[in-house]
Amino acid sequence: MTSLANPPTVIVLASGRGERFVAAGGSGSKLRAPLAGKPVLERTLDAVRASGLPWHVEDAGHPGMGDSIAAAVRATAGAAGWLILPGDLPLVLPQTMRAVAAALAGGVQAAQPNYQGERGHPVGFAAGCQAALAALEGNFGAAPVLRALRAMDSVADLALDDAGVVTDIDTPEALARAEALWRAREAAGAQRAG
Repeated sequence: MTSLANPPTVIVLASGRGERFVAAGGSGSKLRAPLAGKPVLERTLDAVRASGLPWHVEDAGHPGMGDSIAAAVRATAGAAGWLILPGDLPLVLPQTMRAVAAALAGGVQAAQPNYQGERGHPVGFAAGCQAALAALEGNFGAAPVLRALRAMDSVADLALDDAGVVTDIDTPEALARAEALWRAREAAGAQRAG
């Protein structure tokens, strides 16, 4: 569980059509594709639940990622901030979400994790970003808001040892890589426990 007094809400984006996944040879929804015996979205939600942070799944059909984020922010208007997490990042660790939430509690307007220099998700936004996030539309997600905050030096970049922040499921090959990483983590965890 998190010890933050007023934690941000994790917004899990699950309304995309997954067209790249199908175009690359995948069948059906990438969020329902099995990853180690469980649908991708369920794996993502397991991590979110384990983080102890409040959360909201945005799965209504929206024209673009920006529209999805805006709808979710409006639906959780009383939140202390938001962590934007696409539903196809099933390997993000619960402690990564807590680290992003803690960075927001430190007073920055946004926080973004990176793994070995590659920026990833979830991206955290403070409550002061509500109007900008609620006005988003189109396919670029919250990138315009994040860019503006970077220009004002209001973003904390968090270098974390979590490949899950950059492991999204956009193709069947990406799903296979995620499965291999999942199994390697499970084996390492079993070794530590044994």
